[in-house]
Amino acid sequence: MTDAVIIYTDGACRGNPGPGGWGAILNYKGKIKELYGAEKHTTNNRMELMAAIKALESLTRPCSVQLNSDSTYVLKGITDWMPNWKKRGWKTAAKTPVKNEDLWRKLDAVMTKHKVEWKWVKGHSGDTDNDRADALANLGIDSLN
Repeated sequence: MTDAVIIYTDGACRGNPGPGGWGAILNYKGKIKELYGAEKHTTNNRMELMAAIKALESLTRPCSVQLNSDSTYVLKGITDWMPNWKKRGWKTAAKTPVKNEDLWRKLDAVMTKHKVEWKWVKGHSGDTDNDRADALANLGIDSLN
């Protein structure tokens, strides 16, 4: 895996639940690709997950990826919670079903094709690429009208 891609993702929701959007920016050797989409009735956490899924699905070959997200939900889910969820048959420590299991499973599957390094970035802090991913997520919501 010599191809290195830097990805920024974000999700947004107007009302929670409500109309939601996701956005992603992919940077490969200075070439930028922007993606966004939306759902009419969803949650912010589902849109955060969808942004990461769609970004990784858009890669056409195995890559080394630095995925930047301002979602502690996504980052903790991937780095801390998921291994135990899988051991427990997709149950939480309280033995309840994992919320958004369908998207967690999808993200888990799409990650296997790549070497992903997960990084947290503070949202709404002036990080140009994170701010653009947020704008794309909101553009997704706006596209529903």
